[in-house]
This record gives sequence, structure tokens and C-alpha cells, in this order.
Amino acid sequence: MDQNTGKIIAFSGQTSSKSPDSELFEAIRMAEALIFASSEPVSARHLKDKLPNDVDVATVLTELQKLYSSRGVNLIRVGEGWAFRTASDLSFLLARDQVQQKKLSRAALEVLAIIAYHQPVTRAEMEDIRGVETAKGTLDTLLETGWVRMRGRRKTPGRPVTYGTSEAFLDHFGLSEIRDLPGMDELRGAGLLSARLPANLHIPQPPADPGLYGEDEEPLTDIDLEELGLLTPRVEDD
Repeated sequence: MDQNTGKIIAFSGQTSSKSPDSELFEAIRMAEALIFASSEPVSARHLKDKLPNDVDVATVLTELQKLYSSRGVNLIRVGEGWAFRTASDLSFLLARDQVQQKKLSRAALEVLAIIAYHQPVTRAEMEDIRGVETAKGTLDTLLETGWVRMRGRRKTPGRPVTYGTSEAFLDHFGLSEIRDLPGMDELRGAGLLSARLPANLHIPQPPADPGLYGEDEEPLTDIDLEELGLLTPRVEDD
């Protein structure tokens, strides 16, 4: 048996020329190459399209994750995708190479927290929660970071834009999914909540799947994107 293959998974009672363990090992190598070469997290659906039809993608990812669990890079889930990231205990080695980033203002941090926990949320809803007006520059800054995205429109008069977090937000803060955000007890235990907060303060549970649209929300169309300056207007032929 191939030494590397034996480290991943062992099978017994197989005598065919191409045993299941060798097929799995080859599928793991293919998945490893696809994830390594991608600049963005790779979804299980994309891997399923690329790997042989008889391969169980979940098994491949589990075994690949085990294989890298003690290495300098780990395979982690980022939202609906998978990516290789530096092992957390070795992050200090890259500290000198990181680009110095401008700190977000307090207002931007407040708005980011509201979007993360209340998504999908409109600008008016953010202002209602904060009790103050939200400057356009604050939202622009968050959109520029790539952590926040325009996701749809509310089915109410004026069709206000709804905002939500992106996979880049999950990746930056080391979250597998949005529901991994800390709850009230965790925030209080970490000293991140003021002791003067109202006793009835409630932090909502983030949505299980922020990619789904609710009954009161609809996706952005090309016309919406043009109006918001996110898509170059189409030129009609004469």
C-alpha cells in the first residue's frame, strides 16, 4: 500500500487492480490541487463537478482536512467554500508581511456589527437600531473592505437596498459560517459589552443561511445594479 495513502484512510478486503483507497487518494490529490490553485474559497458543488462521479466529496474534504490538520497550513471551511489558510499558531510568522490597514471608525464598527447580526438590513433599519443617522461614507467604507455587500431590495415602498456580510467577512474573522458569531454570554465574558447596557438588551441569532432571500426581500436586478452604479449601463443599438 502507498505510504501516503495509508495515512489518509485504510481499506481491507479489496483486491481489484484499482482499489478504493487509491481512487480516494487520487480524488484527494485532485481536490487539493483545485483548492490550492484557487484565489477564492472553493465550494463543494464545484469540487463535485470536477471530481469523478463516484467520489463522495464530503469524505474527500474530511480526509484532506485531517491530512492538513497538523501542518503549517490548514484546510478550513469559509461559508459555503473551502480554502487553505495559515495555521493559527503560526500567524505570527506573517505579521511583518501584512499590509498596515486603516482602523475602522467607531461608527463603522457599529454598523458592521448591526449588519452581521441583523442581516438582511436596510440603512433605515440600521439608523433605527443605532438611534443616529448613518453617513453614506460609513457604508462606502465597509463596502470597500469587501466585508459588506448589497444583497437585495426590501419589498416595501421605495424598495430600499438590503445589506449583508460576505464570505470575505467570514474569512477575515475566522468564521466558518455567520452563526459562529459570538452570542451575548460570549461577548460579555470577553469584556466586549459595557456593564451599563440595558438588562433587556437582546442580540439576535444570525440567519442560518444569509444567502437565502426572505419573503420581504428580492434579489438585485441588472437595472438595480445600474441605478446603484454597480453595473455599466447598457447601450441600445440603433
